[in-house]
Amino acid sequence: MEKIRLALVEDDPEVRALLHAYLCQQPELDCVIVAGSAEDFLQQLTEVRVGPQVVLLDVQLPGLSGIEALPLIRQRLPEADVLMQTVFDDADTIFQALRQGATGYVLKSAALTEYKAAVLDVARGGAPMSPAVARKVLAHFKPLPQTQPGLLTEREQAVVQGIVDGLGDKQVAHRLGLSAETVRTYVKRVYKKLQVSSRTELVSRVVRGN
Repeated sequence: MEKIRLALVEDDPEVRALLHAYLCQQPELDCVIVAGSAEDFLQQLTEVRVGPQVVLLDVQLPGLSGIEALPLIRQRLPEADVLMQTVFDDADTIFQALRQGATGYVLKSAALTEYKAAVLDVARGGAPMSPAVARKVLAHFKPLPQTQPGLLTEREQAVVQGIVDGLGDKQVAHRLGLSAETVRTYVKRVYKKLQVSSRTELVSRVVRGN
């Protein structure tokens, strides 16, 4: 059976060594690149005869972050799958990675056997995610209950419109003649009323007409 060519990109030496010691000894996998940064990975990529099929990429890296490196990796390896790994499970980080072309998302709290299963799954055409991540993704796409008219005040609607327009808190405050702290208070109220936890989720709900 042909082995799956794997690349590991992880800046923490202990984590990198642990993943290398386990994953690279698995009979199904062949580690073709082990790198401590995105820049190191891209450099090594020019030196290998055949590139990886799966890239296990850390989100938090020195220099280019994993998310910043994703478009470059997708450009260089259009047929490869990128499996993100991180300690973060916040919605914004997850959706940034998915929008940039990540195929799967694994939390660093996962067991080594789960890492292996995720690599094998993504290589077979799957889109693996740690349960906590999958829950957030499902919550993002779960339709809101129909809300009664007038749920948001006129001022709250104006704040939401500013967010949809891509403005930060200070810019929304300037547009509405409010303080940034007041805008942040309105944002918290909107999050609570609409049952969302991030700007990404809020904008998505608005775009979908919810």
